[in-house]
Amino acid sequence: MSDRIFGGIGVALACFFIWQATTIELSFISDPVGPRTFPVIIGIILGFSSLIVLIKPDLEPEWPSFMRLFEIGTAVAVMVAYALLLSKLGFVITTALASAFLTWRLGTRPVASVISGIATALGIYVVFHLVLGLSLARGPLGF
Repeated sequence: MSDRIFGGIGVALACFFIWQATTIELSFISDPVGPRTFPVIIGIILGFSSLIVLIKPDLEPEWPSFMRLFEIGTAVAVMVAYALLLSKLGFVITTALASAFLTWRLGTRPVASVISGIATALGIYVVFHLVLGLSLARGPLGF
């Protein structure tokens, strides 16, 4: 029963996602693919995946333990906090903090997690901002 509920929510979410993608305004100068294409493709993939779960559910789904669900919820909370803090703290600081925390929860030692988080943030910053010239959120330190 839980798989069918999950599949139904996924189908509804996919329909909403595709509908919202069709409301994206197009500029008079746009490429042939347009800004709507990628979100529609993601919505279609989500819809088909959810339909499969809805039509052919697992007979005996094995749910994770409470602690595993708590860890998943914590990871979701970290990603929500990441989105909320990105404009205030900037890309590098926010990414370093989120990466460090998530790698720590995946089993890395705390010091290694901090090093990994900083290296990840700086590496992405170098590639996307310095090499590709994309704009990333600036923090209080100016980068």
